[in-house]
Amino acid sequence: MVQGKTKGLTQKASSSRHAAKAAANPKKGQRHIAPKKPILVKQAMMKRDLTAKINKSIENQMVNAASSGKLTIMKHAAPEASTSKKPKP
Repeated sequence: MVQGKTKGLTQKASSSRHAAKAAANPKKGQRHIAPKKPILVKQAMMKRDLTAKINKSIENQMVNAASSGKLTIMKHAAPEASTSKKPKP
């Protein structure tokens, strides 16, 4: 058990400065409310999956275009599956 006064465990006075600053500058942009209806939930999931697939396809196209050209930064991102792997003896 601790006897006597403990050092440094006193709580700081909470400042409302951060809360006031956050309230004064609300975040920009549209607010998104998650869909509740089953059909809308399914549509949102499909849209998210399609967006991910489209982005992945665009990234792969960029890597393929860059690996054949002079953009050397993207060469390291090329898929390693295309290179032939030698089995270890």
